Amino acid sequence: MQNERTLGELKKSGYTRRSVKDEMRANLISKLRSGEKLFPGIIGYDESVVPQIVNAILARHNFILLGLRGQAKSRIIRQLTELLDDEIPIIAGSEINDDPFAPLSAFGRQMVELHGDETKIDWVNRDNRFVEKLATPDVTIADIIGDVDPIKAAKGGHLLSDELTIHFGLLPRANRGIFAINELPDLAGKIQVGLFNIMQEGDVQIKGYPVRLPLDVLLVFSANPEDYTARGKIITPLKDRIGSEIHTHYPADVQLSSSITRQEAWINRDGFVGASADVPEFIGELIEQIAFEARDDQRVDKRSGVSQRFSISVLESAISNAERRALMTGEKEIVPRISDIYAALPAMTGKMELEYEGEQIGAARLAKDLIKRACGVTFEGFFLGIDFSRAIAWFDEGNKLLLSDTASAEECVGLLDSVPDLIDSTLVPLGFKREDEARLVSACEFVLEGLYAQNKIARNESGGFEAVTKAKRDRRGMIYEDFTDIEGYN
Repeated sequence: MQNERTLGELKKSGYTRRSVKDEMRANLISKLRSGEKLFPGIIGYDESVVPQIVNAILARHNFILLGLRGQAKSRIIRQLTELLDDEIPIIAGSEINDDPFAPLSAFGRQMVELHGDETKIDWVNRDNRFVEKLATPDVTIADIIGDVDPIKAAKGGHLLSDELTIHFGLLPRANRGIFAINELPDLAGKIQVGLFNIMQEGDVQIKGYPVRLPLDVLLVFSANPEDYTARGKIITPLKDRIGSEIHTHYPADVQLSSSITRQEAWINRDGFVGASADVPEFIGELIEQIAFEARDDQRVDKRSGVSQRFSISVLESAISNAERRALMTGEKEIVPRISDIYAALPAMTGKMELEYEGEQIGAARLAKDLIKRACGVTFEGFFLGIDFSRAIAWFDEGNKLLLSDTASAEECVGLLDSVPDLIDSTLVPLGFKREDEARLVSACEFVLEGLYAQNKIARNESGGFEAVTKAKRDRRGMIYEDFTDIEGYN
Protein backbone atom coordinates (compact mmCIF):
# COMPACT_ATOMS: atom_id res chain seq x y z
CA MET A 1 0.00 0.00 0.00
CA GLN A 2 1.29 3.46 -0.94
CA ASN A 3 2.03 6.02 1.81
CA GLU A 4 0.69 9.12 0.06
CA ARG A 5 -2.65 10.09 1.60
CA THR A 6 -3.21 13.59 0.22
CA LEU A 7 -3.01 15.21 -3.18
CA GLY A 8 -0.07 17.30 -1.99
CA GLU A 9 1.90 14.24 -0.92
CA LEU A 10 1.11 12.59 -4.25
CA LYS A 11 2.48 15.58 -6.14
CA LYS A 12 5.69 15.54 -4.11
CA SER A 13 6.16 11.79 -4.71
CA GLY A 14 6.66 12.40 -8.41
CA TYR A 15 3.70 10.18 -9.37
CA THR A 16 2.93 10.51 -13.09
CA ARG A 17 -0.60 9.98 -14.35
CA ARG A 18 -1.22 7.95 -17.51
CA SER A 19 -4.24 6.45 -19.23
CA VAL A 20 -5.23 2.85 -18.56
CA LYS A 21 -4.31 1.84 -22.13
CA ASP A 22 -0.86 3.44 -21.80
CA GLU A 23 -0.46 1.73 -18.42
CA MET A 24 -1.32 -1.69 -19.86
CA ARG A 25 0.89 -1.09 -22.88
CA ALA A 26 3.88 -0.21 -20.67
CA ASN A 27 3.40 -3.22 -18.40
CA LEU A 28 2.96 -5.50 -21.41
CA ILE A 29 6.21 -4.25 -22.93
CA SER A 30 7.97 -4.96 -19.64
CA LYS A 31 6.61 -8.53 -19.55
CA LEU A 32 7.57 -9.16 -23.17
CA ARG A 33 11.12 -7.99 -22.55
CA SER A 34 11.48 -10.20 -19.49
CA GLY A 35 10.05 -13.24 -21.29
CA GLU A 36 7.26 -13.66 -18.74
CA LYS A 37 4.30 -15.84 -19.79
CA LEU A 38 1.39 -13.53 -20.46
CA PHE A 39 -1.63 -15.79 -19.88
CA PRO A 40 -0.78 -18.63 -17.45
CA GLY A 41 -3.03 -21.66 -17.82
CA ILE A 42 -4.08 -20.78 -21.38
CA ILE A 43 -2.88 -23.62 -23.62
CA GLY A 44 -2.75 -23.68 -27.42
CA TYR A 45 -2.98 -19.95 -28.15
CA ASP A 46 0.71 -19.00 -28.06
CA GLU A 47 1.00 -18.79 -31.85
CA SER A 48 -2.49 -17.54 -32.66
CA VAL A 49 -4.70 -15.71 -30.17
CA VAL A 50 -2.08 -14.36 -27.74
CA PRO A 51 -0.04 -12.49 -30.41
CA GLN A 52 -3.23 -10.84 -31.65
CA ILE A 53 -4.18 -9.72 -28.13
CA VAL A 54 -0.65 -8.37 -27.65
CA ASN A 55 -0.96 -6.39 -30.88
CA ALA A 56 -4.33 -4.99 -29.83
CA ILE A 57 -3.00 -3.79 -26.47
CA LEU A 58 0.15 -2.33 -28.02
CA ALA A 59 -2.13 -0.45 -30.44
CA ARG A 60 -4.31 0.71 -27.50
CA HIS A 61 -7.37 -0.89 -29.08
CA ASN A 62 -10.64 -1.94 -27.53
CA PHE A 63 -11.16 -5.50 -28.77
CA ILE A 64 -13.59 -8.40 -28.99
CA LEU A 65 -12.89 -12.13 -28.59
CA LEU A 66 -15.05 -14.01 -31.04
CA GLY A 67 -15.38 -17.78 -30.68
CA LEU A 68 -17.53 -20.77 -29.84
CA ARG A 69 -18.31 -21.90 -26.32
CA GLY A 70 -15.55 -23.24 -24.10
CA GLN A 71 -12.62 -21.50 -25.81
CA ALA A 72 -11.30 -19.67 -22.70
CA LYS A 73 -12.61 -16.24 -23.74
CA SER A 74 -13.72 -15.24 -20.24
CA ARG A 75 -10.55 -16.57 -18.63
CA ILE A 76 -8.39 -14.52 -20.97
CA ILE A 77 -10.41 -11.37 -20.29
CA ARG A 78 -10.10 -11.80 -16.52
CA GLN A 79 -6.34 -12.25 -16.78
CA LEU A 80 -5.98 -8.85 -18.44
CA THR A 81 -5.90 -7.34 -14.95
CA GLU A 82 -2.31 -8.66 -14.66
CA LEU A 83 -1.32 -5.90 -17.09
CA LEU A 84 -2.58 -3.19 -14.73
CA ASP A 85 -0.43 -1.49 -12.08
CA ASP A 86 -0.62 -2.96 -8.59
CA GLU A 87 -2.36 0.17 -7.29
CA ILE A 88 -3.46 3.57 -8.50
CA PRO A 89 -4.46 6.69 -6.52
CA ILE A 90 -8.05 7.99 -6.57
CA ILE A 91 -9.88 10.78 -4.79
CA ALA A 92 -11.21 9.27 -1.56
CA GLY A 93 -14.94 8.57 -1.76
CA SER A 94 -15.13 8.77 -5.55
CA GLU A 95 -17.54 6.30 -7.15
CA ILE A 96 -15.76 6.37 -10.50
CA ASN A 97 -12.08 6.22 -9.47
CA ASP A 98 -11.47 9.93 -10.07
CA ASP A 99 -7.88 10.76 -10.99
CA PRO A 100 -6.63 13.24 -8.32
CA PHE A 101 -4.86 15.25 -11.05
CA ALA A 102 -7.86 15.34 -13.44
CA PRO A 103 -11.13 14.54 -11.63
CA LEU A 104 -13.97 13.51 -13.92
CA SER A 105 -17.08 13.63 -11.72
CA ALA A 106 -18.68 16.68 -10.11
CA PHE A 107 -17.87 15.16 -6.71
CA GLY A 108 -14.18 14.83 -7.55
CA ARG A 109 -13.94 18.36 -8.91
CA GLN A 110 -15.62 19.75 -5.79
CA MET A 111 -13.23 17.89 -3.49
CA VAL A 112 -10.19 19.34 -5.24
CA GLU A 113 -11.71 22.85 -5.31
CA LEU A 114 -12.58 22.72 -1.59
CA HIS A 115 -9.47 21.01 -0.20
CA GLY A 116 -6.73 21.61 -2.75
CA ASP A 117 -3.55 19.75 -1.82
CA GLU A 118 -5.27 18.40 1.31
CA THR A 119 -7.69 16.36 -0.79
CA LYS A 120 -7.75 12.82 0.63
CA ILE A 121 -6.33 10.03 -1.51
CA ASP A 122 -7.19 6.32 -1.54
CA TRP A 123 -5.33 3.55 -3.38
CA VAL A 124 -7.21 0.98 -5.51
CA ASN A 125 -5.64 -2.38 -6.40
CA ARG A 126 -5.81 -3.95 -9.83
CA ASP A 127 -8.53 -6.48 -9.01
CA ASN A 128 -10.95 -3.68 -8.10
CA ARG A 129 -10.39 -2.03 -11.46
CA PHE A 130 -12.08 -4.81 -13.42
CA VAL A 131 -15.84 -4.75 -14.06
CA GLU A 132 -17.56 -7.58 -15.92
CA LYS A 133 -21.14 -7.81 -17.15
CA LEU A 134 -22.98 -10.65 -18.85
CA ALA A 135 -25.15 -9.12 -21.55
CA THR A 136 -28.82 -10.08 -21.38
CA PRO A 137 -31.82 -8.55 -23.17
CA ASP A 138 -33.10 -7.02 -19.92
CA VAL A 139 -29.97 -4.92 -19.29
CA THR A 140 -30.87 -1.22 -19.24
CA ILE A 141 -28.99 1.98 -19.94
CA ALA A 142 -29.25 2.68 -16.21
CA ASP A 143 -27.33 -0.55 -15.48
CA ILE A 144 -24.53 0.33 -17.86
CA ILE A 145 -24.35 4.14 -17.79
CA GLY A 146 -26.37 5.31 -14.81
CA ASP A 147 -29.61 6.98 -13.75
CA VAL A 148 -30.93 9.89 -11.72
CA ASP A 149 -31.17 9.03 -8.02
CA PRO A 150 -34.12 10.94 -6.42
CA ILE A 151 -32.87 10.10 -2.93
CA LYS A 152 -29.53 11.77 -3.62
CA ALA A 153 -31.39 14.80 -4.96
CA ALA A 154 -33.64 15.01 -1.90
CA LYS A 155 -30.86 14.53 0.67
CA GLY A 156 -28.51 16.99 -0.99
CA GLY A 157 -31.14 19.52 -2.00
CA HIS A 158 -30.06 19.27 -5.64
CA LEU A 159 -32.06 19.73 -8.82
CA LEU A 160 -32.63 16.48 -10.72
CA SER A 161 -30.54 17.95 -13.56
CA ASP A 162 -27.56 18.31 -11.23
CA GLU A 163 -24.76 15.84 -11.97
CA LEU A 164 -24.47 15.15 -8.22
CA THR A 165 -27.82 13.31 -8.36
CA ILE A 166 -26.50 10.62 -10.74
CA HIS A 167 -26.18 7.02 -9.59
CA PHE A 168 -23.40 5.80 -11.85
CA GLY A 169 -23.71 2.52 -13.72
CA LEU A 170 -21.13 -0.19 -14.31
CA LEU A 171 -19.24 1.53 -17.12
CA PRO A 172 -18.43 4.77 -15.25
CA ARG A 173 -17.47 2.70 -12.19
CA ALA A 174 -14.91 0.95 -14.40
CA ASN A 175 -13.21 4.30 -15.11
CA ARG A 176 -9.41 3.92 -15.17
CA GLY A 177 -9.81 0.16 -15.48
CA ILE A 178 -11.19 -2.62 -17.70
CA PHE A 179 -14.86 -3.00 -18.58
CA ALA A 180 -15.81 -6.39 -20.07
CA ILE A 181 -19.13 -7.41 -21.60
CA ASN A 182 -19.68 -11.09 -22.32
CA GLU A 183 -22.06 -12.19 -25.11
CA LEU A 184 -22.22 -8.68 -26.57
CA PRO A 185 -24.86 -9.44 -29.29
CA ASP A 186 -27.40 -10.16 -26.54
CA LEU A 187 -27.23 -6.51 -25.49
CA ALA A 188 -30.20 -4.47 -26.75
CA GLY A 189 -29.47 -2.13 -29.65
CA LYS A 190 -30.18 1.05 -27.70
CA ILE A 191 -27.67 -0.01 -25.02
CA GLN A 192 -25.05 -0.62 -27.71
CA VAL A 193 -25.77 2.90 -29.00
CA GLY A 194 -25.03 4.25 -25.52
CA LEU A 195 -21.76 2.32 -25.50
CA PHE A 196 -20.38 3.59 -28.78
CA ASN A 197 -21.49 7.13 -28.00
CA ILE A 198 -19.54 7.19 -24.76
CA MET A 199 -16.61 5.41 -26.44
CA GLN A 200 -16.32 7.96 -29.22
CA GLU A 201 -17.69 11.27 -27.96
CA GLY A 202 -17.39 10.73 -24.23
CA ASP A 203 -20.90 11.97 -23.50
CA VAL A 204 -24.27 10.47 -22.67
CA GLN A 205 -27.77 11.60 -21.80
CA ILE A 206 -29.28 10.46 -18.52
CA LYS A 207 -33.00 11.12 -18.24
CA GLY A 208 -32.64 13.73 -20.96
CA TYR A 209 -29.78 15.62 -19.28
CA PRO A 210 -26.49 15.67 -21.21
CA VAL A 211 -23.51 14.57 -19.13
CA ARG A 212 -19.89 14.64 -20.22
CA LEU A 213 -18.11 11.44 -19.20
CA PRO A 214 -14.85 11.11 -21.15
CA LEU A 215 -14.03 7.84 -19.46
CA ASP A 216 -10.56 6.34 -19.36
CA VAL A 217 -11.35 2.66 -19.85
CA LEU A 218 -10.33 -0.38 -21.89
CA LEU A 219 -13.44 -2.02 -23.35
CA VAL A 220 -13.26 -5.76 -24.00
CA PHE A 221 -16.10 -7.85 -25.39
CA SER A 222 -16.76 -11.51 -26.09
CA ALA A 223 -19.27 -13.12 -28.43
CA ASN A 224 -20.24 -16.41 -30.00
CA PRO A 225 -20.48 -16.29 -33.82
CA GLU A 226 -23.89 -17.97 -33.76
CA ASP A 227 -25.25 -15.03 -31.75
CA TYR A 228 -24.99 -12.76 -34.77
CA THR A 229 -28.00 -14.50 -36.30
CA ALA A 230 -29.54 -16.64 -33.57
CA ARG A 231 -30.21 -14.09 -30.85
CA GLY A 232 -28.95 -10.68 -31.82
CA LYS A 233 -26.24 -8.74 -33.55
CA ILE A 234 -23.61 -6.12 -32.93
CA ILE A 235 -24.78 -2.83 -34.39
CA THR A 236 -22.56 -1.50 -37.15
CA PRO A 237 -21.43 1.77 -35.47
CA LEU A 238 -20.31 -0.14 -32.35
CA LYS A 239 -18.55 -2.82 -34.38
CA ASP A 240 -16.74 -0.07 -36.28
CA ARG A 241 -15.44 1.39 -33.01
CA ILE A 242 -14.02 -1.92 -31.76
CA GLY A 243 -10.38 -1.79 -32.74
CA SER A 244 -9.58 -5.52 -33.12
CA GLU A 245 -11.67 -8.65 -33.68
CA ILE A 246 -9.77 -11.69 -32.40
CA HIS A 247 -10.97 -15.20 -33.19
CA THR A 248 -10.46 -17.96 -30.64
CA HIS A 249 -10.47 -21.67 -31.55
CA TYR A 250 -10.54 -25.20 -30.19
CA PRO A 251 -7.27 -27.16 -29.67
CA ALA A 252 -5.64 -28.19 -32.92
CA ASP A 253 -4.83 -31.78 -31.89
CA VAL A 254 -5.72 -34.45 -29.34
CA GLN A 255 -2.50 -34.11 -27.34
CA LEU A 256 -3.02 -30.38 -26.84
CA SER A 257 -6.65 -30.91 -25.93
CA SER A 258 -5.65 -33.62 -23.45
CA SER A 259 -3.19 -31.22 -21.78
CA ILE A 260 -5.98 -28.69 -21.27
CA THR A 261 -8.36 -31.30 -19.88
CA ARG A 262 -5.80 -32.69 -17.42
CA GLN A 263 -5.06 -29.16 -16.24
CA GLU A 264 -8.72 -28.28 -15.67
CA ALA A 265 -10.32 -31.57 -14.59
CA TRP A 266 -10.62 -32.67 -10.98
CA ILE A 267 -8.48 -35.80 -11.13
CA ASN A 268 -6.85 -36.06 -7.72
CA ARG A 269 -9.19 -37.95 -5.38
CA ASP A 270 -6.49 -39.00 -2.89
CA GLY A 271 -7.84 -37.23 0.15
CA PHE A 272 -11.34 -38.62 -0.13
CA VAL A 273 -11.29 -42.39 -0.59
CA GLY A 274 -7.73 -43.33 0.25
CA ALA A 275 -7.14 -44.33 -3.36
CA SER A 276 -5.15 -42.59 -6.07
CA ALA A 277 -6.57 -41.70 -9.49
CA ASP A 278 -4.47 -42.96 -12.40
CA VAL A 279 -5.74 -42.10 -15.88
CA PRO A 280 -4.04 -44.20 -18.58
CA GLU A 281 -2.84 -42.27 -21.62
CA PHE A 282 -5.17 -44.10 -23.99
CA ILE A 283 -8.22 -43.23 -21.87
CA GLY A 284 -7.29 -39.54 -21.88
CA GLU A 285 -6.73 -39.54 -25.64
CA LEU A 286 -9.94 -41.46 -26.27
CA ILE A 287 -12.01 -38.90 -24.37
CA GLU A 288 -10.44 -36.07 -26.37
CA GLN A 289 -11.04 -37.96 -29.61
CA ILE A 290 -14.74 -38.24 -28.74
CA ALA A 291 -14.91 -34.42 -28.60
CA PHE A 292 -13.06 -34.16 -31.93
CA GLU A 293 -15.47 -36.65 -33.53
CA ALA A 294 -18.43 -34.69 -32.17
CA ARG A 295 -17.12 -31.44 -33.66
CA ASP A 296 -16.83 -33.12 -37.07
CA ASP A 297 -20.14 -34.99 -36.93
CA GLN A 298 -22.86 -33.67 -39.23
CA ARG A 299 -25.48 -34.57 -36.64
CA VAL A 300 -24.00 -32.09 -34.14
CA ASP A 301 -24.67 -28.36 -34.60
CA LYS A 302 -21.35 -26.80 -35.60
CA ARG A 303 -22.60 -23.27 -34.93
CA SER A 304 -22.82 -24.08 -31.23
CA GLY A 305 -19.61 -26.06 -31.08
CA VAL A 306 -18.54 -28.74 -28.62
CA SER A 307 -16.93 -27.06 -25.65
CA GLN A 308 -13.67 -28.09 -24.01
CA ARG A 309 -15.87 -28.56 -20.95
CA PHE A 310 -17.19 -31.66 -22.76
CA SER A 311 -13.87 -33.48 -22.32
CA ILE A 312 -13.36 -32.14 -18.80
CA SER A 313 -16.79 -33.32 -17.62
CA VAL A 314 -16.47 -36.73 -19.28
CA LEU A 315 -13.06 -37.35 -17.69
CA GLU A 316 -14.32 -36.31 -14.26
CA SER A 317 -17.40 -38.53 -14.60
CA ALA A 318 -15.37 -41.51 -15.81
CA ILE A 319 -12.99 -41.12 -12.84
CA SER A 320 -16.00 -40.88 -10.53
CA ASN A 321 -17.43 -44.14 -11.84
CA ALA A 322 -14.02 -45.75 -11.30
CA GLU A 323 -13.97 -44.21 -7.82
CA ARG A 324 -17.39 -45.74 -7.11
CA ARG A 325 -16.03 -49.13 -8.15
CA ALA A 326 -12.99 -48.70 -5.88
CA LEU A 327 -15.27 -47.89 -2.95
CA MET A 328 -17.36 -51.00 -3.62
CA THR A 329 -14.43 -53.38 -4.12
CA GLY A 330 -11.99 -51.89 -1.61
CA GLU A 331 -9.32 -51.38 -4.27
CA LYS A 332 -6.58 -48.81 -3.68
CA GLU A 333 -6.37 -47.58 -7.25
CA ILE A 334 -8.84 -45.58 -9.33
CA VAL A 335 -8.21 -46.49 -12.97
CA PRO A 336 -10.94 -45.57 -15.50
CA ARG A 337 -11.99 -48.11 -18.10
CA ILE A 338 -14.03 -47.94 -21.32
CA SER A 339 -17.11 -48.97 -19.35
CA ASP A 340 -16.58 -45.88 -17.17
CA ILE A 341 -16.68 -43.70 -20.28
CA TYR A 342 -20.02 -45.27 -21.22
CA ALA A 343 -21.16 -44.53 -17.67
CA ALA A 344 -20.26 -40.88 -18.33
CA LEU A 345 -22.92 -40.49 -21.04
CA PRO A 346 -24.86 -37.95 -18.92
CA ALA A 347 -21.79 -35.69 -19.08
CA MET A 348 -21.87 -35.83 -22.90
CA THR A 349 -25.49 -35.54 -23.92
CA GLY A 350 -26.11 -32.14 -22.39
CA LYS A 351 -23.11 -30.58 -24.10
CA MET A 352 -24.07 -31.26 -27.71
CA GLU A 353 -26.61 -29.23 -29.66
CA LEU A 354 -28.03 -31.60 -32.27
CA GLU A 355 -29.15 -31.09 -35.84
CA TYR A 356 -32.38 -32.71 -37.06
CA GLU A 357 -30.77 -36.09 -37.83
CA GLY A 358 -29.12 -36.16 -34.41
CA GLU A 359 -32.39 -35.37 -32.67
CA GLN A 360 -34.04 -38.23 -34.53
CA ILE A 361 -31.66 -40.86 -33.15
CA GLY A 362 -31.26 -39.21 -29.75
CA ALA A 363 -28.28 -37.77 -27.88
CA ALA A 364 -27.47 -40.96 -25.93
CA ARG A 365 -27.41 -43.14 -29.02
CA LEU A 366 -25.29 -40.60 -30.88
CA ALA A 367 -22.86 -40.38 -27.95
CA LYS A 368 -22.38 -44.17 -28.02
CA ASP A 369 -21.63 -44.02 -31.72
CA LEU A 370 -19.09 -41.24 -31.10
CA ILE A 371 -17.37 -43.39 -28.46
CA LYS A 372 -17.15 -46.25 -30.94
CA ARG A 373 -15.72 -44.11 -33.70
CA ALA A 374 -13.25 -42.38 -31.39
CA CYS A 375 -12.10 -45.71 -30.00
CA GLY A 376 -11.44 -46.98 -33.52
CA VAL A 377 -9.14 -44.02 -34.22
CA THR A 378 -7.35 -44.15 -30.86
CA PHE A 379 -6.98 -47.96 -30.94
CA GLU A 380 -5.08 -47.85 -34.23
CA GLY A 381 -2.70 -45.28 -32.77
CA PHE A 382 -1.70 -47.66 -29.95
CA PHE A 383 -2.09 -51.15 -31.46
CA LEU A 384 -1.45 -50.80 -35.19
CA GLY A 385 0.16 -54.03 -36.42
CA ILE A 386 -0.59 -56.05 -33.27
CA ASP A 387 -2.16 -59.45 -34.07
CA PHE A 388 -5.36 -60.21 -32.14
CA SER A 389 -6.51 -62.97 -34.51
CA ARG A 390 -6.56 -65.68 -31.83
CA ALA A 391 -8.69 -63.53 -29.56
CA ILE A 392 -11.10 -62.82 -32.42
CA ALA A 393 -11.26 -66.55 -33.27
CA TRP A 394 -12.17 -67.29 -29.63
CA PHE A 395 -15.26 -65.09 -29.97
CA ASP A 396 -16.08 -66.65 -33.36
CA GLU A 397 -16.27 -70.03 -31.61
CA GLY A 398 -19.31 -68.73 -29.74
CA ASN A 399 -17.63 -67.56 -26.54
CA LYS A 400 -18.77 -64.37 -24.84
CA LEU A 401 -17.18 -62.02 -22.32
CA LEU A 402 -18.90 -59.59 -19.98
CA LEU A 403 -16.81 -57.23 -17.85
CA SER A 404 -19.00 -55.46 -15.33
CA ASP A 405 -18.10 -51.87 -14.51
CA THR A 406 -18.41 -52.77 -10.81
CA ALA A 407 -16.19 -55.87 -10.96
CA SER A 408 -12.78 -55.69 -9.31
CA ALA A 409 -9.62 -55.80 -11.38
CA GLU A 410 -8.79 -59.25 -9.97
CA GLU A 411 -12.13 -60.66 -11.12
CA CYS A 412 -11.75 -59.13 -14.57
CA VAL A 413 -8.23 -60.50 -15.04
CA GLY A 414 -9.59 -63.97 -14.34
CA LEU A 415 -12.14 -63.54 -17.14
CA LEU A 416 -9.66 -61.97 -19.55
CA ASP A 417 -7.24 -64.87 -19.08
CA SER A 418 -9.71 -67.07 -20.90
CA VAL A 419 -9.29 -65.09 -24.13
CA PRO A 420 -6.20 -66.42 -25.99
CA ASP A 421 -3.32 -63.96 -26.46
CA LEU A 422 -5.42 -60.98 -25.36
CA ILE A 423 -3.41 -60.02 -22.28
CA ASP A 424 0.01 -60.76 -23.76
CA SER A 425 -0.73 -58.88 -26.99
CA THR A 426 -2.11 -55.93 -25.02
CA LEU A 427 1.01 -55.59 -22.86
CA VAL A 428 3.39 -55.41 -25.83
CA PRO A 429 2.96 -51.72 -26.87
CA LEU A 430 1.95 -50.28 -23.48
CA GLY A 431 5.01 -51.22 -21.46
CA PHE A 432 3.47 -52.00 -18.08
CA LYS A 433 3.51 -55.26 -16.16
CA ARG A 434 0.92 -57.97 -15.80
CA GLU A 435 0.94 -57.42 -12.03
CA ASP A 436 -0.56 -53.95 -12.60
CA GLU A 437 -4.03 -55.44 -12.72
CA ALA A 438 -6.11 -52.24 -12.70
CA ARG A 439 -4.30 -50.77 -15.71
CA LEU A 440 -4.23 -54.16 -17.42
CA VAL A 441 -8.02 -54.50 -17.24
CA SER A 442 -8.44 -50.95 -18.57
CA ALA A 443 -6.11 -51.71 -21.48
CA CYS A 444 -7.75 -55.02 -22.34
CA GLU A 445 -11.20 -53.46 -22.31
CA PHE A 446 -9.81 -50.74 -24.59
CA VAL A 447 -8.55 -53.44 -26.98
CA LEU A 448 -11.93 -55.17 -27.02
CA GLU A 449 -13.66 -51.88 -27.72
CA GLY A 450 -11.16 -51.19 -30.50
CA LEU A 451 -11.87 -54.58 -32.10
CA TYR A 452 -15.57 -53.78 -31.84
CA ALA A 453 -14.98 -50.41 -33.54
CA GLN A 454 -13.21 -52.26 -36.36
CA ASN A 455 -16.19 -54.60 -36.61
CA LYS A 456 -14.15 -57.69 -35.71
CA ILE A 457 -16.24 -58.51 -32.64
CA ALA A 458 -19.63 -57.29 -31.45
CA ARG A 459 -20.77 -55.44 -28.34
CA ASN A 460 -24.27 -55.99 -26.97
CA GLU A 461 -26.49 -53.64 -25.00
CA SER A 462 -25.30 -54.98 -21.64
CA GLY A 463 -21.68 -54.18 -22.51
CA GLY A 464 -20.64 -57.76 -23.25
CA PHE A 465 -18.45 -58.76 -26.18
CA GLU A 466 -19.23 -61.61 -28.57
CA ALA A 467 -18.80 -62.76 -32.16
CA VAL A 468 -19.97 -60.45 -34.90
CA THR A 469 -22.45 -61.72 -37.49
CA LYS A 470 -21.17 -62.53 -41.00
CA ALA A 471 -23.35 -59.84 -42.57
CA LYS A 472 -21.85 -57.22 -40.35
CA ARG A 473 -18.28 -58.54 -40.73
CA ASP A 474 -18.61 -57.97 -44.47
CA ARG A 475 -18.90 -54.25 -43.70
CA ARG A 476 -15.60 -54.29 -41.84
CA GLY A 477 -13.61 -51.10 -41.89
CA MET A 478 -16.66 -48.83 -42.17
CA ILE A 479 -16.32 -47.73 -38.56
CA TYR A 480 -17.59 -44.24 -39.31
CA GLU A 481 -21.06 -45.51 -40.13
CA ASP A 482 -23.77 -45.56 -37.50
CA PHE A 483 -24.29 -49.25 -36.70
CA THR A 484 -26.82 -48.59 -33.96
CA ASP A 485 -29.68 -49.54 -36.28
CA ILE A 486 -28.79 -53.23 -35.89
CA GLU A 487 -30.87 -54.70 -33.12
CA GLY A 488 -28.92 -55.81 -30.08
CA TYR A 489 -25.89 -53.61 -30.61
CA ASN A 490 -25.08 -50.09 -29.42
